[in-house]
Amino acid sequence: MRTSSANTDSRATGAATDLPATSVTDLHESLRRSQNYLLREQKPEGYWVGELIVDSTLVSDTLAYHHWAGDVDRAWERKAINQILDRQLPDGGWNIYFGGPSEVNATIKAYLALKLAGVPVTDPRMLRAREMARNLGGVPRMNTFSKLYLVLLGLVEWHQVPTIPCEVLLIGKWFHVNFWEMSNWSRAMLVPLAIINHFRPTRPLKNGVNLDELYPNGKWELNETLRPRYFDFSLRNAFLWLDKLHKLAGWLGRPGLPPFRARALKRCEEWMLERLEGTDGLAAIFPAMLNALIALKALGYPADHPQVRRAERELKKLEHETADSVRIEPCFSPVWDTAIVTICMHESGVPAEHPAMKRAVEWLIAKEIRFKGDWWHKNPVTVEPSGWVFEYENKWNPDVDDTAMVLMALRRVATDNPRRRDECYQRGLKWMLTFQCKDGGWAAFDKDCTKGILEKVPFADHNAMLDPECADITARILELLGYEGYGTDNPQVKRALQFVKNHQEADGSWYGRWGVNYIYGTWQVLRGMRAMNLDMNEQWLQRGRRWLESVQHDDGGWGERCNTYDDPVFKGQGPSTASQTAWAVMGLCAFDNPDLPGLKRGIDYLIRTQSADGSWAEEETTGTGFPCVFYLKYDMYRNAWPLLALACYQRLLEKKAAGKNGQPGRTAAALAAA
Repeated sequence: MRTSSANTDSRATGAATDLPATSVTDLHESLRRSQNYLLREQKPEGYWVGELIVDSTLVSDTLAYHHWAGDVDRAWERKAINQILDRQLPDGGWNIYFGGPSEVNATIKAYLALKLAGVPVTDPRMLRAREMARNLGGVPRMNTFSKLYLVLLGLVEWHQVPTIPCEVLLIGKWFHVNFWEMSNWSRAMLVPLAIINHFRPTRPLKNGVNLDELYPNGKWELNETLRPRYFDFSLRNAFLWLDKLHKLAGWLGRPGLPPFRARALKRCEEWMLERLEGTDGLAAIFPAMLNALIALKALGYPADHPQVRRAERELKKLEHETADSVRIEPCFSPVWDTAIVTICMHESGVPAEHPAMKRAVEWLIAKEIRFKGDWWHKNPVTVEPSGWVFEYENKWNPDVDDTAMVLMALRRVATDNPRRRDECYQRGLKWMLTFQCKDGGWAAFDKDCTKGILEKVPFADHNAMLDPECADITARILELLGYEGYGTDNPQVKRALQFVKNHQEADGSWYGRWGVNYIYGTWQVLRGMRAMNLDMNEQWLQRGRRWLESVQHDDGGWGERCNTYDDPVFKGQGPSTASQTAWAVMGLCAFDNPDLPGLKRGIDYLIRTQSADGSWAEEETTGTGFPCVFYLKYDMYRNAWPLLALACYQRLLEKKAAGKNGQPGRTAAALAAA
């Protein structure tokens, strides 16, 4: 609909190669089909956005919430049940990533949702679910955030879950452990939960539903998880004693409020209401948004209050409802997807002046956040506020990773107002560079958010209390700095390079924090080092290449599942996928040799598996939210990254041809311009 064959046909002329001519023709045709497919997917406003596909837990949580709120829509509930049952595994449980094993939280949440909806416990599907839930350890093995939803329905007692005190918001930054040392996403989830903890708005179910059958060793086991031990001087045990003290203070203070509680409660309410402004819901992510809605109701906000209605409306936007089912996204990803696709399209030959490219960049520029958000508490610099977020609107939480990707898109594309673009770019670059952490790396949202003591608190079992620096984000920033001409003698670059070297695994790979997993981390490092113009023959980089080659599959592709976060022994294992093959191909392209056998086979895999419409099929989960806890399938990944991989390979062929002919090719010109 918005295609232009003259602008999107990126065939190279006169590119010589040792591959058969038919393969070169197929490469060009594959690029063209992919470009046209993505152009058709662009929204009229200029952005791209793919669905974030996750496990069944969001639907289960929402159904449980409606039973707590007493506003169950039976037609919607029927669709939710269809969706949950459709995701049930043959062994009776539910997993948290495609192809993964049954997981205790997802399984019990789904079982409860089915039970709440009236599915008989004698139903064979329920019997299998019950057996699997018990085999996984039952309710006592659920994490704290999952148990809190059970508490609200009267299925677990408040003394059986860790206390999340409102007073945590009053602890000043001078104290070693304080509110601002928690990760961005944990803060957004915990503040409304602290309000909920205070009011304890349990609404026991009236239909007799319980989970008594899901305690394999008896209910006493649930109490054991929070029981402190004498003569145990570990940090974990100290926090358990502190939790016991909080519970005692809360009990002694009723019906009045314990010291500081009134002030702390008010501060939590103000913090939450303030951060509902300028966002698509609290932090624009499902868990915080749902917690905020429950907190508003616990505070006594009536159903027709504007804040309640808005919270409900923003949650509803995350739903995809069909005639027979409903699925829920954890958030939206338009900024991230638009930046990636813009880079891929331009790299593959779509001109910078193409109307689609200009619309995309104008949309991205308009999304710059020139507001001093919560990042300032950990990074109180005088630099002019800037940055981008993942979602449509989330002004309090611009992040480093999205900002780096947007900057790489902005530098490639022309606009009708180049001065505006350049000023925006420079603001974002300066802002991003201030987030380098003490050890030389960059994290996603905050600076030096790495105090391990926070992982010992009783409610920290969601594996997301910290925002550690990681090799994948650090390497992406180095990639950008390389394009900008930063040398290895630059102090920030020098420290970042050392960080990357320090985090290489013994086998040559790198851990991927935000993508699955070692393939993602290794690709990003190799690509970043190539952009920095390092000598790719250095042994540490060659080890990365050899690792990628060692895990290539017989079909020519690469694949890796989320179980590598549980045990690295599984790294590089899993069905081949378009997105992970593209990452590996780009990792090998960093070595400037289009004749690498593994690289040729990877390109062949991508061309061979492309659909006639220019897209790729992919079922596997290749995105990481919180390792071991929450994963995402970015639906845009399967179509964007392969285009960039094919484009990178095409540039290698052009560069090789130019070298043989003694003429500068487009690749050489592009590298010189970068």
